[in-house]
Amino acid sequence: MSEDPKLQSVSGVDESLEEGGKSRRRGIYLLPNLITTGALFAGFFAIVAGMNGDFIAAALAIFVAGLLDTADGRVARWTKTESRFGAEYDSLSDMVAFGVAPALVAFSWGLDSLGKVGWVATFVYMACAALRLARFNTQGDNKTFTGLASPSAAAIIACLVWAWTDFGLGSPSIATAAIMAVVIVVVGLLMVSNFRYFSPKALDLKGRVPFITLVVAVLVFAVLFLDPPRVLLLLSVVYAASGPAHHAWRRWRKRKQRVEV
Repeated sequence: MSEDPKLQSVSGVDESLEEGGKSRRRGIYLLPNLITTGALFAGFFAIVAGMNGDFIAAALAIFVAGLLDTADGRVARWTKTESRFGAEYDSLSDMVAFGVAPALVAFSWGLDSLGKVGWVATFVYMACAALRLARFNTQGDNKTFTGLASPSAAAIIACLVWAWTDFGLGSPSIATAAIMAVVIVVVGLLMVSNFRYFSPKALDLKGRVPFITLVVAVLVFAVLFLDPPRVLLLLSVVYAASGPAHHAWRRWRKRKQRVEV
């Protein structure tokens, strides 16, 4: 933490003593919290766009919130401006952008046609997002995530709505909405599961990498821009499935080792 070691408020707002302790200067770090505010605005915009039926704009806003959510943490670490206030503010922003926004966008998209089943499914997702964020705050920052990260969960829902709208399929049928409700509940449960997921925070962006890494990155961007909603949906689903797949693979290895012994 880069806060003044002489005095630190409980709320995480930085304080420093001046003139022998007679006056205090209080404030927060502007840059990382400004980025977090941008993510919060993107989440709010997604909600408004979804309520107005502009689902592509809503999905894009959720992805923008995800990019800004990644940026604020890295900027805070690189500039040594981490604070408890920033961490709490980031969690509240995440709840809006990756908990409330995807749930309301999905509900406005078609789950409202299911009546109580629709809003119960979206509530389950939203509650799981809140529990996921609370657990992350208590466990700290690790190289792996316990449970699917809320931005990744939100990306799956946003991509499904985006891809459907991009195809021009119109309003979803009751059967399609029911499938979406099941997907939302499953994604929500993955967030509160004990499956381990790779954390992008483990990537060292400042270190040297082989030249082929840059070539692969260029190819990924090229494929991504060919068909953004479908490619992003595929990547999101593969990442979500990596947790259960890795868990099953580890259990299979343990059983195989016991048999060999």
